[in-house]
Amino acid sequence: MKNLPSFPTIEALHASYATGINPRRVIRDVYRRIDAAQDPGIFIAIAPEGAAAAAIAALGSFDPRLKPLWGIPFAVKDNIDVAGFPTTAGCPAFAYTPQATAPSVQRLLDAGAILIGKTNLDQFATGLVGVRTPYPVPRNSIDPAYVPGGSSSGSAVAVARGIVSFALGTDTAGSGRVPAGLNNIVGMKPSLGAISGRGVVPACRTAETVSIFAGTVDDADVIFRVIAAYDHSDPWSRRFELAPPHCCIPPNVRIGVPDSSSRRFGNDTLSANAFETALADLRNVLGSRPKPIDITPLFAAAGLLYGGPWVAERYHTIRHLIERSPEALHPVTRTIIGSAKAYSAVDAFAGVYRLAELRRAAQSVWEAIDVLVVPTFPRPRTLADLEADPIGPNNELGTYSNFVNLLDLCALAVPARFRKDGFPASITLIAPAGRDGLLAALGARLHALAGVGIGTTTMKAPEPTIASGRVTPAEIELAVVGAHLSGMPLNHELADRGARFLRAAVTSPDYRLFALPGGPPFRPGLMRVASREGGAIVAEVWAIAPEKLGGLVACIAEPLSIGTVRLADGTTPKGFIVESEGIKDAKDITSFGGWRAYMERDDT
Repeated sequence: MKNLPSFPTIEALHASYATGINPRRVIRDVYRRIDAAQDPGIFIAIAPEGAAAAAIAALGSFDPRLKPLWGIPFAVKDNIDVAGFPTTAGCPAFAYTPQATAPSVQRLLDAGAILIGKTNLDQFATGLVGVRTPYPVPRNSIDPAYVPGGSSSGSAVAVARGIVSFALGTDTAGSGRVPAGLNNIVGMKPSLGAISGRGVVPACRTAETVSIFAGTVDDADVIFRVIAAYDHSDPWSRRFELAPPHCCIPPNVRIGVPDSSSRRFGNDTLSANAFETALADLRNVLGSRPKPIDITPLFAAAGLLYGGPWVAERYHTIRHLIERSPEALHPVTRTIIGSAKAYSAVDAFAGVYRLAELRRAAQSVWEAIDVLVVPTFPRPRTLADLEADPIGPNNELGTYSNFVNLLDLCALAVPARFRKDGFPASITLIAPAGRDGLLAALGARLHALAGVGIGTTTMKAPEPTIASGRVTPAEIELAVVGAHLSGMPLNHELADRGARFLRAAVTSPDYRLFALPGGPPFRPGLMRVASREGGAIVAEVWAIAPEKLGGLVACIAEPLSIGTVRLADGTTPKGFIVESEGIKDAKDITSFGGWRAYMERDDT
């Protein structure tokens, strides 16, 4: 009899199904793992094994192309609605049984995933520790002396123990990242509005999202692409262009890390050393040293989430319960949410104005880098720490996560090499909204390089598949030679339109490059000339959807236009070219061989 994988990744389970393993055997193994965990705190409600088996039978023949999640077991945090299951949000007095399933969950079911149950959480998703629950506290899957992390505690532990392949959580202050880091799995916090929030008991509706826990970055990315969709009925939903899965990291992506003044580890040298080790892996992936960045403006924004009027959003959600039956709440939860009464409408507007100022200040960070890499949390905290101080350790765990949603960023927590004491370490990749694919491409490589097992298992993250860099039938190749190059000021105009990097290139040796007058942003002009009068110019080729290219063309100012560019590899993508009239006052910079070399010259 063939063995089941030690961790049920989508690829591993589908490979098992393809070789004839009966999916009912997989479901039996799920319930065996639940029993073996001997942890009553993971789930609040579990589907009967017969119901899961019936769901498998209803799928019909194995067809992962039609149903990309065919037969994949998953769990859902119990503040997300599933028809027929009570939604408790970690508070029995609040519980209700919804008639409809949240769109995010329904899209998973429609893709063939099998729901196993609803998972435990910090009550009303208020906490990063996972212990603020009236139910048994889930045990940290690596070391039960430590907190499991929250608020999505049950979801993280269920994945880490290999009970399910993935689980949904929610994330406002780090609830989809901190428990992932504490349990040695991947935690994806998507761009705000990319996933429908309907059918979710909100914590802070303006600054939260459904999140994803998985064993690998590839699995998290697959799940994200299944459930990400614009929802007209959700007033907070936003349209994002999802490029095909990123397989090629742009060669000059700019990575930032906290400078020495911005690193906070609570005097834990084990965590500090683990972060340095992770940065060494990052340098191996990039081939260059990341840039130290002062992230204190981000920390200032983080303070608003619980130290400002945003806590009133939590009060709004449970207003009738907390005013009618305050004793129904966990004592710590009641204290935190009850503090909202100290804020006035004037305070709320003051907070909005302050956040606008901090968002503007934070823009300077993203002018210098494309991705920020931080520790997922300063240091792990023990259950004993929380018994001594229910608030302080929780706040510390959110040091590197509280600011992300307030500043409209996406993030991905990825396991790193373990600390010297054997406890997991984790790093989080952060970028502006809409760059989820870039984080996945980088995160997959870092996870594989770390070489650690997934969750509590010995199964390791696979090496990411490197694609050929070919354009799909639904895309157009676009060659860029100037400010749209990776790491340059206008590259975001490609990323924001869902373009993806394909390959580095050079033009055929019959072009001249000119620095056009004006700026910033400073721009070059590329002109084809007689072969003996030109040279080869460094370029990058990106793939972009035709309709998005049209939008980009509409933004191009004279004397630039879009034409055909001849590359040394024989291909002829579309690209930016300059009109002859536009070079009258321009500087010929062909001798530099490319725009980046010119901009990095010593006299800039």
